[in-house]
Amino acid sequence: MKLSRFFPWPRSRGMRSLSVLVAAAALFACLSVAFRPTETVEQVATVMPPVAEPLAAEFPTEMLITAELTKASTSLQRRETLSELTDRLDLDRGQATQVWNTLNEADLLDPRRVRPGLEVAAWREGDTIKAVKVVEETGEQIMAKRDHTGRWRAFTLSAKQMKTPVRVAGTVATSLYVDARALGAGDQQVVDFASVFAYDVDFQREIHPGDAFEFVYEIITDERGNRLGAGDLIYAALNGKVIDKGFYRFTPTDTGDADYFQANGESATRFLMKTPINGARLSSSFGMRRHPISGFSRLHKGTDFAAPTGTPVFAAGNGTVERASRFGGYGKYVRIRHANGYKTAYAHLSRYGSGIKSGVRVRQGQVIGYVGSTGASTGPHLHYEVHINGKPVNAMRLKLPTGRKLAETPDIMAVFETERDRIDAINGVEENTAILAKASAALEN
Repeated sequence: MKLSRFFPWPRSRGMRSLSVLVAAAALFACLSVAFRPTETVEQVATVMPPVAEPLAAEFPTEMLITAELTKASTSLQRRETLSELTDRLDLDRGQATQVWNTLNEADLLDPRRVRPGLEVAAWREGDTIKAVKVVEETGEQIMAKRDHTGRWRAFTLSAKQMKTPVRVAGTVATSLYVDARALGAGDQQVVDFASVFAYDVDFQREIHPGDAFEFVYEIITDERGNRLGAGDLIYAALNGKVIDKGFYRFTPTDTGDADYFQANGESATRFLMKTPINGARLSSSFGMRRHPISGFSRLHKGTDFAAPTGTPVFAAGNGTVERASRFGGYGKYVRIRHANGYKTAYAHLSRYGSGIKSGVRVRQGQVIGYVGSTGASTGPHLHYEVHINGKPVNAMRLKLPTGRKLAETPDIMAVFETERDRIDAINGVEENTAILAKASAALEN
Protein backbone atom coordinates (compact mmCIF):
# COMPACT_ATOMS: atom_id res chain seq x y z
CA MET A 1 0.00 0.00 0.00
CA LYS A 2 1.39 3.39 -1.00
CA LEU A 3 1.46 6.11 1.61
CA SER A 4 0.73 8.62 -1.11
CA ARG A 5 -2.89 7.44 -1.03
CA PHE A 6 -3.20 9.01 2.48
CA PHE A 7 -0.52 11.70 2.30
CA PRO A 8 -0.51 13.07 -1.26
CA TRP A 9 2.92 14.47 -2.10
CA PRO A 10 3.07 17.63 -4.26
CA ARG A 11 4.70 17.20 -7.65
CA SER A 12 6.32 20.65 -7.66
CA ARG A 13 9.73 20.89 -5.95
CA GLY A 14 8.80 24.27 -4.46
CA MET A 15 5.55 22.94 -3.07
CA ARG A 16 7.35 19.93 -1.65
CA SER A 17 9.78 22.22 0.23
CA LEU A 18 6.89 24.27 1.59
CA SER A 19 5.13 21.10 2.72
CA VAL A 20 8.24 19.96 4.59
CA LEU A 21 8.45 23.28 6.42
CA VAL A 22 4.76 23.21 7.35
CA ALA A 23 5.01 19.61 8.59
CA ALA A 24 8.12 20.40 10.63
CA ALA A 25 6.44 23.43 12.22
CA ALA A 26 3.37 21.36 13.10
CA LEU A 27 5.52 18.62 14.62
CA PHE A 28 7.47 21.18 16.68
CA ALA A 29 4.21 22.74 17.94
CA CYS A 30 2.90 19.33 19.00
CA LEU A 31 6.11 18.50 20.83
CA SER A 32 6.14 21.89 22.56
CA VAL A 33 2.66 21.29 23.95
CA ALA A 34 3.43 17.71 24.94
CA PHE A 35 6.54 18.66 26.95
CA ARG A 36 5.23 21.57 29.05
CA PRO A 37 4.12 19.83 32.29
CA THR A 38 5.02 22.82 34.46
CA GLU A 39 2.64 25.15 32.64
CA THR A 40 -0.13 22.55 32.80
CA VAL A 41 0.22 22.14 36.57
CA GLU A 42 0.27 25.91 37.06
CA GLN A 43 -2.91 26.34 35.05
CA VAL A 44 -4.65 23.65 37.13
CA ALA A 45 -3.43 25.23 40.33
CA THR A 46 -5.16 28.51 39.53
CA VAL A 47 -8.54 26.84 39.99
CA MET A 48 -7.62 24.86 43.09
CA PRO A 49 -7.47 25.96 46.73
CA PRO A 50 -4.03 27.08 47.95
CA VAL A 51 -1.53 24.32 48.83
CA ALA A 52 -3.44 21.79 46.71
CA GLU A 53 -0.91 21.73 43.84
CA PRO A 54 0.48 18.26 44.75
CA LEU A 55 -2.93 16.79 43.85
CA ALA A 56 -2.17 17.30 40.15
CA ALA A 57 0.52 14.64 40.34
CA GLU A 58 -1.16 12.30 42.83
CA PHE A 59 -4.79 12.15 41.71
CA PRO A 60 -6.64 11.97 38.37
CA THR A 61 -8.03 15.14 36.78
CA GLU A 62 -11.64 14.40 37.75
CA MET A 63 -10.67 14.74 41.43
CA LEU A 64 -9.42 18.32 41.05
CA ILE A 65 -11.54 21.26 42.25
CA THR A 66 -12.86 23.54 39.53
CA ALA A 67 -13.45 27.28 39.60
CA GLU A 68 -17.20 26.96 39.00
CA LEU A 69 -17.84 25.58 42.49
CA THR A 70 -19.04 27.73 45.40
CA LYS A 71 -16.67 27.82 48.37
CA ALA A 72 -17.55 28.43 52.03
CA SER A 73 -15.12 28.25 54.94
CA THR A 74 -15.02 28.73 58.71
CA SER A 75 -13.29 27.42 61.84
CA LEU A 76 -14.57 25.33 64.73
CA GLN A 77 -15.46 27.42 67.78
CA ARG A 78 -15.09 26.46 71.44
CA ARG A 79 -17.70 23.93 72.60
CA GLU A 80 -18.98 23.59 69.02
CA THR A 81 -19.65 20.27 67.32
CA LEU A 82 -19.05 19.41 63.67
CA SER A 83 -22.82 19.24 63.21
CA GLU A 84 -23.15 22.84 64.38
CA LEU A 85 -20.29 23.89 62.11
CA THR A 86 -22.05 22.10 59.24
CA ASP A 87 -25.15 24.20 59.86
CA ARG A 88 -23.14 27.43 59.91
CA LEU A 89 -21.67 26.52 56.51
CA ASP A 90 -25.23 25.86 55.28
CA LEU A 91 -24.30 22.32 54.19
CA ASP A 92 -26.68 19.40 53.86
CA ARG A 93 -26.30 17.39 57.07
CA GLY A 94 -26.71 14.02 55.38
CA GLN A 95 -23.95 14.75 52.86
CA ALA A 96 -21.73 16.28 55.55
CA THR A 97 -22.12 13.13 57.67
CA GLN A 98 -20.84 11.12 54.70
CA VAL A 99 -17.81 13.42 54.60
CA TRP A 100 -17.00 13.02 58.31
CA ASN A 101 -17.54 9.25 58.12
CA THR A 102 -15.23 9.01 55.09
CA LEU A 103 -12.45 10.90 56.90
CA ASN A 104 -13.01 8.87 60.06
CA GLU A 105 -12.91 5.51 58.25
CA ALA A 106 -9.64 6.59 56.62
CA ASP A 107 -8.21 7.31 60.10
CA LEU A 108 -7.67 10.94 59.14
CA LEU A 109 -10.18 12.64 61.47
CA ASP A 110 -12.07 11.54 64.58
CA PRO A 111 -15.24 13.71 64.69
CA ARG A 112 -15.48 13.11 68.46
CA ARG A 113 -12.04 14.55 69.18
CA VAL A 114 -11.87 17.72 67.14
CA ARG A 115 -10.42 20.82 68.76
CA PRO A 116 -11.31 24.52 68.50
CA GLY A 117 -9.54 26.27 65.64
CA LEU A 118 -10.05 23.41 63.17
CA GLU A 119 -10.44 25.07 59.75
CA VAL A 120 -13.00 23.66 57.32
CA ALA A 121 -13.59 24.66 53.68
CA ALA A 122 -16.35 23.18 51.53
CA TRP A 123 -16.98 23.38 47.78
CA ARG A 124 -20.53 22.94 46.45
CA GLU A 125 -22.34 22.73 43.15
CA GLY A 126 -25.82 23.92 44.03
CA ASP A 127 -26.77 21.94 47.14
CA THR A 128 -24.38 19.10 46.34
CA ILE A 129 -21.13 18.98 48.31
CA LYS A 130 -18.22 18.20 45.99
CA ALA A 131 -15.23 18.48 48.32
CA VAL A 132 -14.31 19.34 51.91
CA LYS A 133 -10.86 20.31 53.13
CA VAL A 134 -9.87 20.30 56.81
CA VAL A 135 -6.81 22.05 58.24
CA GLU A 136 -5.89 20.98 61.76
CA GLU A 137 -4.00 23.06 64.34
CA THR A 138 -0.83 21.16 63.44
CA GLY A 139 -1.17 22.40 59.86
CA GLU A 140 -1.97 18.93 58.52
CA GLN A 141 -4.46 19.13 55.66
CA ILE A 142 -6.91 16.42 54.70
CA MET A 143 -9.64 16.28 52.07
CA ALA A 144 -12.73 14.30 51.19
CA LYS A 145 -13.66 14.51 47.49
CA ARG A 146 -16.31 12.96 45.27
CA ASP A 147 -14.75 11.09 42.35
CA HIS A 148 -16.34 10.82 38.88
CA THR A 149 -18.60 7.98 40.11
CA GLY A 150 -19.96 10.07 42.99
CA ARG A 151 -18.13 7.98 45.58
CA TRP A 152 -16.30 9.79 48.40
CA ARG A 153 -12.56 9.41 48.71
CA ALA A 154 -10.30 10.71 51.50
CA PHE A 155 -6.65 11.64 51.29
CA THR A 156 -3.96 13.84 52.81
CA LEU A 157 -2.85 17.00 51.05
CA SER A 158 0.91 17.16 51.07
CA ALA A 159 2.61 20.53 50.90
CA LYS A 160 5.96 21.82 52.06
CA GLN A 161 5.39 23.27 55.51
CA MET A 162 7.46 25.87 57.32
CA LYS A 163 7.27 26.90 60.96
CA THR A 164 7.66 30.54 61.91
CA PRO A 165 7.87 31.66 65.55
CA VAL A 166 5.53 34.42 66.73
CA ARG A 167 5.92 36.32 69.99
CA VAL A 168 3.05 37.88 71.95
CA ALA A 169 3.89 39.81 75.11
CA GLY A 170 2.04 42.31 77.25
CA THR A 171 0.52 43.04 80.64
CA VAL A 172 -2.87 42.15 82.03
CA ALA A 173 -5.40 44.98 81.92
CA THR A 174 -8.79 43.25 81.61
CA SER A 175 -7.99 39.52 81.73
CA LEU A 176 -5.18 37.39 80.39
CA TYR A 177 -7.51 35.87 77.80
CA VAL A 178 -8.88 39.18 76.53
CA ASP A 179 -5.50 40.93 76.50
CA ALA A 180 -3.61 38.05 74.84
CA ARG A 181 -6.32 37.71 72.17
CA ALA A 182 -6.15 41.45 71.50
CA LEU A 183 -2.41 41.09 70.84
CA GLY A 184 -2.98 38.34 68.28
CA ALA A 185 -2.82 35.07 70.22
CA GLY A 186 -5.42 32.50 69.20
CA ASP A 187 -7.85 30.64 71.42
CA GLN A 188 -5.72 27.51 71.38
CA GLN A 189 -2.55 29.39 72.36
CA VAL A 190 -4.34 30.90 75.38
CA VAL A 191 -5.68 27.47 76.38
CA ASP A 192 -2.21 25.94 76.04
CA PHE A 193 -0.71 28.79 78.07
CA ALA A 194 -3.25 28.26 80.84
CA SER A 195 -2.55 24.52 80.79
CA VAL A 196 1.19 25.11 81.32
CA PHE A 197 0.51 27.15 84.46
CA ALA A 198 -2.48 25.13 85.67
CA TYR A 199 -0.34 23.49 88.37
CA ASP A 200 0.88 26.79 89.85
CA VAL A 201 -1.78 29.42 89.32
CA ASP A 202 -5.47 29.87 90.03
CA PHE A 203 -6.32 32.05 87.03
CA GLN A 204 -9.47 33.35 88.68
CA ARG A 205 -7.87 34.68 91.86
CA GLU A 206 -4.13 34.92 91.28
CA ILE A 207 -3.88 36.94 88.06
CA HIS A 208 -3.82 40.68 88.65
CA PRO A 209 -3.71 43.86 86.52
CA GLY A 210 -0.11 44.63 85.61
CA ASP A 211 1.04 41.00 85.58
CA ALA A 212 3.31 40.44 82.56
CA PHE A 213 2.85 37.50 80.18
CA GLU A 214 4.62 36.18 77.13
CA PHE A 215 3.82 33.60 74.45
CA VAL A 216 6.17 32.26 71.78
CA TYR A 217 4.37 29.90 69.43
CA GLU A 218 4.77 28.64 65.89
CA ILE A 219 2.58 29.32 62.89
CA ILE A 220 2.67 26.90 59.98
CA THR A 221 2.76 28.18 56.40
CA ASP A 222 3.18 26.58 52.99
CA GLU A 223 5.79 27.45 50.38
CA ARG A 224 3.61 30.32 49.13
CA GLY A 225 3.37 31.88 52.57
CA ASN A 226 -0.27 30.87 53.06
CA ARG A 227 -1.02 30.26 56.73
CA LEU A 228 -2.05 26.66 57.34
CA GLY A 229 -2.61 26.88 61.07
CA ALA A 230 -0.93 27.29 64.45
CA GLY A 231 1.73 24.95 65.74
CA ASP A 232 3.02 24.35 69.25
CA LEU A 233 3.41 26.83 72.06
CA ILE A 234 7.17 26.63 72.56
CA TYR A 235 7.70 29.17 75.34
CA ALA A 236 5.42 30.60 78.02
CA ALA A 237 6.27 33.09 80.76
CA LEU A 238 4.23 34.73 83.50
CA ASN A 239 5.62 37.36 85.86
CA GLY A 240 3.30 38.87 88.46
CA LYS A 241 2.38 39.15 92.10
CA VAL A 242 1.99 35.39 92.57
CA ILE A 243 4.41 33.76 90.13
CA ASP A 244 7.55 34.46 88.11
CA LYS A 245 8.29 31.52 85.82
CA GLY A 246 9.04 30.68 82.21
CA PHE A 247 8.66 27.28 80.55
CA TYR A 248 10.13 25.71 77.40
CA ARG A 249 8.48 22.96 75.38
CA PHE A 250 10.70 19.87 75.22
CA THR A 251 10.27 16.16 74.44
CA PRO A 252 12.59 13.92 76.52
CA THR A 253 14.09 11.19 74.39
CA ASP A 254 13.40 8.44 76.94
CA THR A 255 9.61 8.95 77.08
CA GLY A 256 8.73 10.70 73.81
CA ASP A 257 6.11 12.78 75.66
CA ALA A 258 6.27 16.55 75.19
CA ASP A 259 6.18 18.64 78.35
CA TYR A 260 7.19 22.11 79.56
CA PHE A 261 10.29 22.74 81.65
CA GLN A 262 11.88 25.68 83.42
CA ALA A 263 15.37 26.78 82.37
CA ASN A 264 16.83 24.57 85.13
CA GLY A 265 15.05 21.49 83.75
CA GLU A 266 12.19 21.28 86.28
CA SER A 267 8.88 20.20 84.78
CA ALA A 268 5.75 22.35 84.88
CA THR A 269 3.72 19.20 85.43
CA ARG A 270 2.90 18.37 89.02
CA PHE A 271 1.27 15.48 90.78
CA LEU A 272 -2.16 17.19 90.69
CA MET A 273 -3.60 20.16 88.81
CA LYS A 274 -4.53 23.06 91.07
CA THR A 275 -7.78 23.77 89.21
CA PRO A 276 -9.30 20.94 87.11
CA ILE A 277 -11.43 23.33 85.03
CA ASN A 278 -10.80 26.24 82.65
CA GLY A 279 -12.66 29.54 82.53
CA ALA A 280 -14.42 29.12 85.87
CA ARG A 281 -14.94 31.57 88.76
CA LEU A 282 -14.14 30.49 92.32
CA SER A 283 -17.51 30.85 94.04
CA SER A 284 -16.92 29.19 97.41
CA SER A 285 -13.73 28.30 99.26
CA PHE A 286 -12.74 25.46 101.57
CA GLY A 287 -13.69 25.89 105.26
CA MET A 288 -16.60 26.41 107.63
CA ARG A 289 -19.65 28.06 106.09
CA ARG A 290 -23.43 28.27 106.34
CA HIS A 291 -24.83 25.80 103.81
CA PRO A 292 -26.98 27.67 101.25
CA ILE A 293 -29.71 24.96 101.25
CA SER A 294 -29.78 23.35 104.71
CA GLY A 295 -28.96 26.58 106.57
CA PHE A 296 -26.61 24.74 108.97
CA SER A 297 -23.00 25.75 109.50
CA ARG A 298 -20.59 22.98 108.62
CA LEU A 299 -17.26 22.29 106.94
CA HIS A 300 -17.24 22.90 103.21
CA LYS A 301 -14.87 20.10 102.23
CA GLY A 302 -13.99 21.39 98.80
CA THR A 303 -13.75 24.36 96.46
CA ASP A 304 -16.59 25.47 94.20
CA PHE A 305 -16.00 26.78 90.68
CA ALA A 306 -18.97 28.48 89.00
CA ALA A 307 -19.11 27.81 85.27
CA PRO A 308 -21.75 27.29 82.55
CA THR A 309 -23.40 23.88 82.32
CA GLY A 310 -21.42 21.64 79.99
CA THR A 311 -17.98 23.13 80.79
CA PRO A 312 -15.44 20.23 80.67
CA VAL A 313 -14.01 18.96 83.97
CA PHE A 314 -10.54 17.35 83.91
CA ALA A 315 -8.92 14.63 85.98
CA ALA A 316 -6.54 16.48 88.31
CA GLY A 317 -4.00 13.67 88.06
CA ASN A 318 -3.35 10.14 86.86
CA GLY A 319 -5.33 7.53 88.73
CA THR A 320 -8.19 5.03 88.87
CA VAL A 321 -11.89 5.95 89.00
CA GLU A 322 -13.33 4.62 92.26
CA ARG A 323 -16.85 5.85 91.69
CA ALA A 324 -18.84 7.42 88.84
CA SER A 325 -22.48 7.56 89.88
CA ARG A 326 -25.00 9.60 91.83
CA PHE A 327 -23.94 10.15 95.44
CA GLY A 328 -26.57 11.82 97.65
CA GLY A 329 -26.40 15.62 97.69
CA TYR A 330 -23.30 15.51 95.48
CA GLY A 331 -25.49 14.55 92.52
CA LYS A 332 -23.58 13.03 89.63
CA TYR A 333 -20.19 12.37 91.17
CA VAL A 334 -16.73 11.08 90.23
CA ARG A 335 -14.00 10.06 92.70
CA ILE A 336 -10.46 9.20 91.56
CA ARG A 337 -7.78 7.37 93.56
CA HIS A 338 -4.24 8.62 92.96
CA ALA A 339 -0.87 7.47 94.32
CA ASN A 340 0.48 8.16 97.83
CA GLY A 341 -2.93 8.27 99.56
CA TYR A 342 -4.39 11.10 97.45
CA LYS A 343 -7.99 11.12 96.17
CA THR A 344 -9.92 13.78 94.26
CA ALA A 345 -13.70 14.15 93.92
CA TYR A 346 -15.88 16.05 91.43
CA ALA A 347 -19.56 16.73 92.19
CA HIS A 348 -22.81 18.18 90.73
CA LEU A 349 -21.84 17.06 87.20
CA SER A 350 -24.39 17.24 84.40
CA ARG A 351 -22.95 14.13 82.74
CA TYR A 352 -19.85 11.93 82.72
CA GLY A 353 -16.97 11.92 80.28
CA SER A 354 -16.77 9.27 77.58
CA GLY A 355 -15.95 5.85 79.07
CA ILE A 356 -15.78 7.11 82.66
CA LYS A 357 -16.89 4.39 85.08
CA SER A 358 -15.65 2.61 88.19
CA GLY A 359 -12.31 0.83 87.68
CA VAL A 360 -11.20 2.84 84.62
CA ARG A 361 -7.68 4.30 84.55
CA VAL A 362 -7.57 8.02 83.68
CA ARG A 363 -4.71 10.33 82.82
CA GLN A 364 -4.12 13.85 84.04
CA GLY A 365 -6.09 16.39 81.98
CA GLN A 366 -8.57 13.81 80.62
CA VAL A 367 -12.21 14.97 80.53
CA ILE A 368 -14.03 13.00 83.24
CA GLY A 369 -17.30 14.98 83.27
CA TYR A 370 -19.08 18.25 82.60
CA VAL A 371 -20.29 21.02 84.90
CA GLY A 372 -23.91 20.77 86.00
CA SER A 373 -26.21 21.41 88.96
CA THR A 374 -27.29 17.92 90.04
CA GLY A 375 -27.86 17.04 93.68
CA ALA A 376 -28.04 19.72 96.40
CA SER A 377 -26.96 22.64 94.23
CA THR A 378 -28.19 26.20 93.77
CA GLY A 379 -26.71 26.62 90.28
CA PRO A 380 -24.23 25.16 87.79
CA HIS A 381 -20.79 24.73 89.33
CA LEU A 382 -18.07 22.17 90.03
CA HIS A 383 -17.52 21.10 93.64
CA TYR A 384 -13.90 19.85 93.82
CA GLU A 385 -12.36 18.00 96.75
CA VAL A 386 -8.88 16.71 97.56
CA HIS A 387 -8.36 14.08 100.29
CA ILE A 388 -5.05 12.85 101.72
CA ASN A 389 -5.28 9.55 103.59
CA GLY A 390 -9.02 10.09 104.00
CA LYS A 391 -8.80 13.68 105.31
CA PRO A 392 -10.16 16.60 103.22
CA VAL A 393 -7.63 19.39 102.56
CA ASN A 394 -7.73 22.83 100.95
CA ALA A 395 -6.76 22.25 97.32
CA MET A 396 -5.91 25.93 96.81
CA ARG A 397 -3.23 25.88 99.52
CA LEU A 398 -1.90 22.41 98.86
CA LYS A 399 1.86 22.13 98.28
CA LEU A 400 1.96 19.51 95.57
CA PRO A 401 4.88 17.22 94.76
CA THR A 402 6.98 18.50 91.86
CA GLY A 403 7.30 16.75 88.54
CA ARG A 404 10.33 15.51 86.68
CA LYS A 405 13.79 17.09 87.03
CA LEU A 406 15.87 16.67 83.89
CA ALA A 407 19.09 17.36 85.81
CA GLU A 408 18.75 13.86 87.27
CA THR A 409 19.46 12.49 83.77
CA PRO A 410 22.51 14.48 82.57
CA ASP A 411 22.45 13.24 78.97
CA ILE A 412 18.82 14.32 78.52
CA MET A 413 19.49 17.60 80.35
CA ALA A 414 22.22 18.35 77.82
CA VAL A 415 19.76 17.84 74.95
CA PHE A 416 17.24 20.08 76.72
CA GLU A 417 19.80 22.86 77.18
CA THR A 418 20.47 22.82 73.43
CA GLU A 419 16.74 23.13 72.71
CA ARG A 420 16.36 25.82 75.38
CA ASP A 421 19.16 27.87 73.81
CA ARG A 422 17.59 27.41 70.36
CA ILE A 423 14.26 28.77 71.58
CA ASP A 424 16.02 31.67 73.32
CA ALA A 425 17.72 32.56 70.04
CA ILE A 426 14.58 32.24 67.90
CA ASN A 427 12.82 35.34 69.04
CA GLY A 428 14.92 37.14 71.57
CA VAL A 429 13.61 35.34 74.63
CA GLU A 430 16.63 36.54 76.61
CA GLU A 431 15.67 40.14 75.83
CA ASN A 432 12.02 39.32 76.52
CA THR A 433 12.94 37.95 79.95
CA ALA A 434 14.60 41.27 80.71
CA ILE A 435 11.38 43.05 79.73
CA LEU A 436 9.43 40.81 82.10
CA ALA A 437 11.93 41.53 84.86
CA LYS A 438 11.38 45.26 84.40
CA ALA A 439 7.64 44.75 84.61
CA SER A 440 8.13 42.76 87.82
CA ALA A 441 10.24 45.55 89.32
CA ALA A 442 7.52 48.05 88.44
CA LEU A 443 4.96 45.91 90.27
CA GLU A 444 7.12 45.81 93.39
CA ASN A 445 7.53 49.58 93.35
